[in-house]
Amino acid sequence: MTVANLLDFDLDGLAAFCEKLGEKRFRATQLFRWIHQKGASDFDQMSDLAKSLRAKLQGVAAISALPVISEHVSADGTIKWLFDVGGGNAVESVYIPEDDRATLCISSQAGCAVGCRFCSTGHQGFSRNLTTGEIIAQIWFAEHSLRKRLGRSDRIISNVVMMGMGEPLQNYAALVPALRIMLDDHGYGLSRRRLTVSTSGVVPMIERLMVDCPVALAVSLHAPNDALRDELVPLNRKYPIAELLQACREYLKAAPRDFITFEYCMLDGVNDTDLHARQLIDLVKGKIPCKFNLIPFNPFPASGLRRSEASRVQAFARILADAGIVTTVRKTRGDDIDAACGQLAGEVQDRTNAKNRMLRKPVAVPVTVHRPEGGSRHSH
Repeated sequence: MTVANLLDFDLDGLAAFCEKLGEKRFRATQLFRWIHQKGASDFDQMSDLAKSLRAKLQGVAAISALPVISEHVSADGTIKWLFDVGGGNAVESVYIPEDDRATLCISSQAGCAVGCRFCSTGHQGFSRNLTTGEIIAQIWFAEHSLRKRLGRSDRIISNVVMMGMGEPLQNYAALVPALRIMLDDHGYGLSRRRLTVSTSGVVPMIERLMVDCPVALAVSLHAPNDALRDELVPLNRKYPIAELLQACREYLKAAPRDFITFEYCMLDGVNDTDLHARQLIDLVKGKIPCKFNLIPFNPFPASGLRRSEASRVQAFARILADAGIVTTVRKTRGDDIDAACGQLAGEVQDRTNAKNRMLRKPVAVPVTVHRPEGGSRHSH
């Protein structure tokens, strides 16, 4: 008989599993709480579970954590873990403590098939989707190991961002149960406002997430026009900016926050000019409630790209802010341990030949005539 990993189940799934064992739903709730709230990995620890249920679980179920290959602690308190997911693949998670919150950045895939030019995960290619249990194992380990380390019994992690390795919406079937486990009051009890899915723009899945499990949404925009975004975020060729923004507007009808966060990686001489900033204003002002999070690029050799100067980032932010658009510049955390945004790489047994496809290919910076949203493309 196949042994079920109980980290794979949201509460409804665990209730269905327990029902097959002849157990009522309240037993599933007890079991769920032991796993996620108390971090139990051994059924014998679960003292208020009936001995008969504990006996049934032995041999048919397990709480299967991911082996930790390495841990790196930054000077700023950021912690990066590398988890073994088998088959020569490993994924990374990052814990980012701040005064008013503690955020965990979680991976959803071993590698990523989107292939954004400025992201080291994309340059490693793609091997496979993670299971729900492998996604949840990251918060399960981080939450309960940090409690032991810090000598605390209360919840440590207040925010989760699906911004690690992978495009979460290309692993939708495993993502949604994982989100439900994190939101469940019997699980990690996160607020929908404090659980963020970041996407490069998988439009049909944005539309599905709005119905199935609306949480905060961050969109990797990185360019103000299609010609440039096609170069930086290849998925744009399938779902161009006009379609993406329309999906974002629809999403806001169900979203827990009343704005979309647009992430924008600042690349020297590529997307960081005053003209690009003005094009962004034309794109969103009065059309979609949003805020911009400007991200200093974290260089790596294979990208062939450079980080914008700090003064350029600030000037770009000022143009947006002066137009009434809420704009923040992301503080780089954990860059001394390669844990900053865009640096997560893990180990990926690539099945997509990404290394050869993307090796230092120059970004063609188009000279664009800005078009109204939904208009036709013009580039010279």
